Amino acid sequence: MNHHFNRKTTMNIQQSAFAVLIAVFTACGSPSGTIAPIQKPALMWFDAEANFARFSQADSIDFYLEKIKSLGFTHAIVDIRPITGEVLYDSEYAPRMEDWHGARRGDFDLLERFIEKGHQLGLEVHASLNVFSAGHNYFDRGQVYSSHPEWASVVYVPHRGIISIMDVKEKYAAMINPIHPGYREHILNVLKEVVTRYPELDGLMLDRVRYDGITADFSDLSKQAFEEWLGEKVVRFPEDIFEWQMNSQGRYEVVRGNHFLSWIEWRTRNITDFMRLAREEVKTMNPDISFGTYTGAWYPSCYEVGVNFASCEYDPSGEFDWATPDYKEYGYAELIDLYTTGNYYTDITIEQYRKNNRSVWNETDSQAQSGIWYCVEGSCRQLRRIMGDNPFVGVSW
Repeated sequence: MNHHFNRKTTMNIQQSAFAVLIAVFTACGSPSGTIAPIQKPALMWFDAEANFARFSQADSIDFYLEKIKSLGFTHAIVDIRPITGEVLYDSEYAPRMEDWHGARRGDFDLLERFIEKGHQLGLEVHASLNVFSAGHNYFDRGQVYSSHPEWASVVYVPHRGIISIMDVKEKYAAMINPIHPGYREHILNVLKEVVTRYPELDGLMLDRVRYDGITADFSDLSKQAFEEWLGEKVVRFPEDIFEWQMNSQGRYEVVRGNHFLSWIEWRTRNITDFMRLAREEVKTMNPDISFGTYTGAWYPSCYEVGVNFASCEYDPSGEFDWATPDYKEYGYAELIDLYTTGNYYTDITIEQYRKNNRSVWNETDSQAQSGIWYCVEGSCRQLRRIMGDNPFVGVSW
């Protein structure tokens, strides 16, 4: 899984034979703090790009599945759609990844092999897909480069104004405008294809179901759709959403415009509406499939990517100045069967965090963050509060 930091991929290439990214149910898995007397799921991700050469051999898949089983893992999460938008199976809708950094794919069905061997071992096998990404900017590779540049997100960045994300080479993932109708049709077809082609698959794990960041998406398509939802014209675009202004430390920060809060709500609505639609579509194909997703754990700044993974019973407007009273309507926790979240923090306990008093700058953030959300213990406690009765799985590496 290419998560928000992409650290797993780097570690995978340099240090490990498989994806060193694990997930277990958090100790704060129930509101009362009690731990149910059941085996906690333990998830292991297998990244597509980092393991491409390794898993071109079927016996390597067998070896690593046996290895993770011996270590106590219960789930294998197999990345079959990396950020390029290519897939690791024969698809009617998406190009197949034939090679990566000189390695050629094997002449067998990778996901089928994972499912067959994983089930023999008693493992659950879930397919991971990067949803709103279709290109790798470091290599100018992927669907937005080969056939669909119109899908690429249009971003509003300091110094350069409104440009294609394909021109922002410090961004490795060429993210997509989540409301582009052609792309939405494409990715829904891919999701439905996976669950019908592999009926024995236990679940889907969706990643990058989000905007790229606060910079996205400022296309004409988004402007028109926002104005229709808002019921009025945006006279100064993008300034009536926000402007970039340099602060005293020499960093650019967001200065909110007249429509900023409405814009934030609208973007979050778009993501939650997609989640609802995607769930309905894949459950129609296979009612028993697990519908899962991954996000970062940093809820206080997830509004920047249009994500509200909290329960719809939780109202963030009482705590955060970026949330409108209607923002809670777009909490999507109740749509998810298996929710995983990245607790990637240097400080483990709240006590450690308060002692170190460090600021955290996640990749998707426009500014540094602080507070007890930004340590593992604090994050889990806060997640338990905003998730209500919905379970979650904390991810570490």
